[in-house]
Amino acid sequence: MSADFQGWARSHQACIETSLQTLLPAANIAPERLHEAMRYAVLGGGKRVRPLLAFAAGELSGASEERVTIVAAAVELIHAYSLVHDDLPCMDNDVLRRGKPTCHVEYDEATALLVGDSLQSLAFQLLAEYRLADTPQIQLEMIMRLAQAAGSRGMAGGQAIDLANVGKTLNLPELEFMHIHKTGALIRSAVMLGARCGSSLNDAQLESLDHFAKHIGLAFQVVDDVLDTEATTATLGKTAGKDAEHNKPTYVSILGASRARELAEELRRDAYQALEGFDATAGRLRQVTDFIIQREF
Repeated sequence: MSADFQGWARSHQACIETSLQTLLPAANIAPERLHEAMRYAVLGGGKRVRPLLAFAAGELSGASEERVTIVAAAVELIHAYSLVHDDLPCMDNDVLRRGKPTCHVEYDEATALLVGDSLQSLAFQLLAEYRLADTPQIQLEMIMRLAQAAGSRGMAGGQAIDLANVGKTLNLPELEFMHIHKTGALIRSAVMLGARCGSSLNDAQLESLDHFAKHIGLAFQVVDDVLDTEATTATLGKTAGKDAEHNKPTYVSILGASRARELAEELRRDAYQALEGFDATAGRLRQVTDFIIQREF
């Protein structure tokens, strides 16, 4: 990974962290315990991959960093809400996230449920509160895209499919369908919302960018599945081996670790190919792609 990219990534990770600290309600504002728990769930952890994708896509479309920062924060709030809810006993029942106790362990289940609800609401408040696009119509489309990515046709639907298939054997297309929704939808929205903050892309370019985002969303999940079997709990910041322990279908359980790694590389090539029509301004997206594929592999 080039020093140039590492510096860019650190700068933008720090930017989104500072913005989230500002945009989240302060812990001393009533209800204090809920706001404290919201900040606990969001701040000080994670690689901020989705914000990095939004910032990279924003560079591609000539977007202002101020606009993209709000979009990146909204997407990250949706992601954090999903993690809080996924970790609940009624879902995946996990006790460790980002190297610290999960929200319901640190606080309680009812608070964790309300944290997720509140983070989701705050995400849409941000998309409505700030001017993020050149026209109101584009901004409404952005709000709709994030709503679809988070709902039953996206992330929540993917989680429902995941829960329904514990202990079952899926084929590769079925697994891909699940993860296009569970993981891929929010990653695609991060890319597309970041791009829509600018104005330099035509419809064909936006379609190519969406193809890129689809491939990188699946690649992210393939890498996650490999890491779950090969990395340590300390490295992951969450409990390693949980998928196998719960008999969940994964790319590793279907393909084996070696073939799963090959699939991640194939998806990287597909993502690169989708960006072929763009000039050097797509360089950051290619670098974030490499970052996703190579993390702790």
